[in-house]
Amino acid sequence: MAPRSPSASGRLRVIGGRWRGRRLSFPAIEGLRPTPDRVRETLFNWLAPIISGARCLDLFAGSGALGIEALSRGAGEVVFVEHHPLAARCLRDNLASLGLQEPNVKQVDALVWLQGVATAFDVVLLDPPFGKGLLGPICQALEQGHWLAPEARIYVEAERAPKTPDLPSTWRVLRENKAGQVRYALLCRDSATQRINALRE
Repeated sequence: MAPRSPSASGRLRVIGGRWRGRRLSFPAIEGLRPTPDRVRETLFNWLAPIISGARCLDLFAGSGALGIEALSRGAGEVVFVEHHPLAARCLRDNLASLGLQEPNVKQVDALVWLQGVATAFDVVLLDPPFGKGLLGPICQALEQGHWLAPEARIYVEAERAPKTPDLPSTWRVLRENKAGQVRYALLCRDSATQRINALRE
C-alpha cells in the first residue's frame, strides 16, 4: 500500500458490489493506506467488463482494499500477498468477517513469493510502497515467472516520480490517470513489441 495522509482514520469502506457500504478496520502501520475511494471507483469501472469470475492477485495487499473490492464485485478468487504480520492478520480477520471461511492470505515478501511455482492470474493489483524501487522488479518478475494469463490486466499505482520504471515490452496502457501525487494505470498484457511506460509524463 502506498503512503498517504497521516490523518487516515484506520477505516475503509467497500464502495461497490455485494459488500457495498461495509466498513472495515486496518491497523495503524506506517505507509499502510487504502487506495482512495475515488481511485478505486475509477479502477473498477475500468475492470467491470472482466472482473466477474476473474482470478486476481493483490500484491502488497496492506489493508486489502483493492482485493476486497474485487471480491465484492464478483471476482472468482483473490490471492492476497502481504509481508507485515499485523496487516496480514487483520486482513484475514476482515475477510473472515465478510464470510470467507478460508481467506487466501500469504504472509510473505512479494518478490520472494513470486519465486514460487506460478499459476496464471487474470488481474493483478499493484500498489507497492513508494520510494522503494519495487515496481520495476515486481513487473518483470510477474512477466518472466509466467504469473499472467495471456491477456491479463495489471493495475499499477505509483508516485509521480521523475524516473519511471521499466515495464515489460509486452504490456500496453489501456487507461491511466492521476490523483494528487499518485499516478495510476491499467495495463494489458499482449503481443505488442514496443516498450511502453504506464507512468510517462
